[in-house]
Amino acid sequence: MNITKKVTTLAVGLGLVTLSACGSSGGGTEESGSGSGGSKTVTLVSHNSWAASKDVIAAFEKKSGYQVKVLEDGDAGSAVNKAILTKDNPQGDVFFGVDNTLLSRALDNGLFQPYEAEGSDLVLPEYRVDGGKHRVTPVDTGDVCVNYDKEWFSERDLTPPKTFDDLVEPEYKNLLVVENASTSSPGLGFLLGTAAKYGGGGTSRSSEAESGGGWQDYWKKLKANGVKVVDGWEQAYNEEFSGSAGGKQAKGDRPLVVSYASSPPAEVIYADPKPTTAPTGVADGTCFRQVEYAGLLSNAKNPEGGKALLDFLLTEEFQEDMPLNMFVYPVREGAQVPEEFAQYGPQAKDPETMDPARIADNRDQWVKSWTSLVLK
Repeated sequence: MNITKKVTTLAVGLGLVTLSACGSSGGGTEESGSGSGGSKTVTLVSHNSWAASKDVIAAFEKKSGYQVKVLEDGDAGSAVNKAILTKDNPQGDVFFGVDNTLLSRALDNGLFQPYEAEGSDLVLPEYRVDGGKHRVTPVDTGDVCVNYDKEWFSERDLTPPKTFDDLVEPEYKNLLVVENASTSSPGLGFLLGTAAKYGGGGTSRSSEAESGGGWQDYWKKLKANGVKVVDGWEQAYNEEFSGSAGGKQAKGDRPLVVSYASSPPAEVIYADPKPTTAPTGVADGTCFRQVEYAGLLSNAKNPEGGKALLDFLLTEEFQEDMPLNMFVYPVREGAQVPEEFAQYGPQAKDPETMDPARIADNRDQWVKSWTSLVLK
């Protein structure tokens, strides 16, 4: 889930300090794992959206005795794939950033070893998965949704779309830009949202994946209505979308984009000067809920450090630090979010969801069918 890539990119675009907590936050050795050398470094492998406050990481390091090294490895999809390819000799101890759209791929390939993190009993029930095997720990959640440029629609006295159905109406022709479902986490999330909304046949791999109708017919209409597809979120949001800070600089001309429900607060919080209202809005009827997980890598060189880090990810301190760093919502019961984040980026009230087993049964074939239908 590239939930926070938008924040890092926005910060760079505005000449601000990037939020990413890259590299070691201490002065420890570059080795990962305790082993015979007694290294006290624990290595977190992630997509390039990881971010945490320095003082929060420092508090963990002081309490645990481990120094945290972060290896960022591209977007969510490529990071997961690389982690699978290197699972016999992993780059680190913990992987953070596999979401519910790709979870089955990681589990089926034996990426993680079981560990029940301290605080798992405080994770809200709707985010628990894996049938008690504890191969992954839920860490955060967020909604993939269509965002709109408020000023663009106001100037034309046109009501912004609210639902998936609205997006195929003639008044929104040539206005929407989406990410490639085969290369982008939000792009895949949006595709799954349409599959959850419109269906696509039966429930087995053979019947649902191969049958027509449902989401396929919807995408035919979306294609006929001028949807534009680009490779990833950064291009869509910061180059094509007219409502973002980066898009304005790039003279983007698409006032609708697949992004996140948490994108509007990023536009407010990291703007200078700060606007009184968010310049972008969210079409609440287009949202798909993603949940992001972390796990102890199989063959981790420092499994004890990895376990300590997983425990830390569920602490109230870290869970309440996430919203203004990674622009996601906590999964721990009772964890609070800052007022400005909740004000400008509330969670969708009724997002589309999908059982991970259904995603596992159909994802690859759906993406293949989507590619054939939309890109050819």
